[in-house]
Order: sequence, then structure tokens, then C-alpha cells
Amino acid sequence: MQCHASTDGKLGGAYMADAQDFGEIYASNITQHPDVGIAGYTDGELAYLIRSGVDRDGKYIPPWMPKFPLLSDEDLYSVIAFLKSDHPMVQPSDLEQPEPKPSFFAKFLLRTGLEPLPYPDEPVVAPPKSDQVAYGRYLAVGKFDCYSCHSASFAKMDPLQPENSKGYFGGGNVLYDKEMNKVYSSNLTMDEETGIGSWTREEFVMALRFGRKPDGTTVQPPMAPAPRITDEEASAIWAYLQTIPVIRNEIE
Repeated sequence: MQCHASTDGKLGGAYMADAQDFGEIYASNITQHPDVGIAGYTDGELAYLIRSGVDRDGKYIPPWMPKFPLLSDEDLYSVIAFLKSDHPMVQPSDLEQPEPKPSFFAKFLLRTGLEPLPYPDEPVVAPPKSDQVAYGRYLAVGKFDCYSCHSASFAKMDPLQPENSKGYFGGGNVLYDKEMNKVYSSNLTMDEETGIGSWTREEFVMALRFGRKPDGTTVQPPMAPAPRITDEEASAIWAYLQTIPVIRNEIE
């Protein structure tokens, strides 16, 4: 929704102002419109697109659309079921988005290693919720894609082995607020001075779900409160963050 929400209240696509480093980028219409939406996609074609980044015509969608190779089959099927449902947000929208105009940076990435991800040849199953650390990792890297913003650079991510991403959860990635000012993602490792090592679990849950940090300030865009994340999920993410290597990285 954050990328694809349109002015008509549906998922008809929109200009992605915060992706300007990649060029003039538009999120696609993913409603059930037969011509400009995804009504013609089969479940399998949608699954392949979401996991690998390759659409039904064999075209790779680089690199502004996140790929979800680690999302569990159950969660993937649920997303597809929603897109095929009678929910108002996915009913046909006639908004047709322009073709993207990639920047030199985006073209450079495409020529220096970015390529479609392989489709899994085995079932992808989420860890049990009882294993809090493993489940927290699944949420942080497979389902909610937290690591991509909170690592050092979109260009230095490893979607198949997220831990190999540069500055994994150490923050500093360039993002944009609502006025298109540059902001830098926060360090979410347990460094006590530059990260969140001095926070409590309760403070982390409050910041993640409701946008209030321990010092009373609010998290700033593009990060938004996520009240639909449950306490159980937020606590699992917190448990996982306790286990990753600490990075000292002072964020402006």
C-alpha cells in the first residue's frame, strides 16, 4: 500500500517520489483492471513476480520493487488471495502509470550485478512463533523487509542472504521525508550510543507500533507507525535484533 496506493483510494499505482535516486519511478497499478492492472495474471505468475522480480512477459522489474524470496509460501499465497479478492482497494482502477525512466545510477546497478532472483525449488516455511529469535528474523528480513532500509545501502543488499548486506541493520541508508529532504535510516543494532542498545523491549515495541521513541520524540518519515504489527511480532523482532552483530554508526 505504501508504494501502490493511488488517489482513488485503490492500489492503482503512484509516482514514487522517495525513489528518485533510481530515476522517475512509478509504482504499477495492481488492481483487477483487465488492461492496466493485473487481472490477467495467474496466481503462479504473481508468485513468480513477487519472489523473483520477473513479470509474466519475462521482463525484470529492477531494483525499486522489493523482491520477497524469503516470504513464506503461506504469506505469499495470502497476498495473492487478497489481490484476487473483492476488497475495495483491489477493484479495477483505470489509472495507467507511465513507464519508469531509470537514472544513471539504476542503469549502473543493472549492469553491475543486479539480476532476477531464483525461484525457490523447495517450500518456504516460516519458523514457529515459539522460536522467538528465528521468527523475529523471518519478520525482519522475509516479511516486513526491515533490513533493506536499515542497512547501509540499497545497492549493497543481499536478498538471499540478508546478513551479508553491507552495514546489516547498522543504518545510514539514504531515504527521503515528505518534503523530499534526505534522511538517514536508524541504526537498529544494540550499540548503546549510536543504536538502540539502551532501549528496553517495551520502548522498542512502542516506537515500532506507535511511533514514539524513548525520549518522547516521534519517528520521522518515511518510517511510519505500524500498529497492525502485534506485540508478539514486535517482541520477536526485538529478540532477533539482540543477536545480530553490533555496529557503531553515528547517524545524522
